[in-house]
Amino acid sequence: MCLSVPSKVVELHQDQQAVTVETMGVRRKVSSHLLNEPLQIDDYVLIHIGFVMNKIDKADAEQSLKLYQEIIDKIGQQEQSL
Repeated sequence: MCLSVPSKVVELHQDQQAVTVETMGVRRKVSSHLLNEPLQIDDYVLIHIGFVMNKIDKADAEQSLKLYQEIIDKIGQQEQSL
């Protein structure tokens, strides 16, 4: 199963058809070759194996990121109690 966490576009590399994204504090460069619409700084996207697959709504992305952070925090609490 694949889990795609929303990623925020933080840098454009138009000459390479790529963008740098930030995913929960981690930055990486990914290809935008498969996307048929232009990207801008602060757009949210979903990535699969290093390719931007689609752009998503900012409110939906922020809600998803909040839920992922809650899951991470809950797992951390459970590990500390072991």
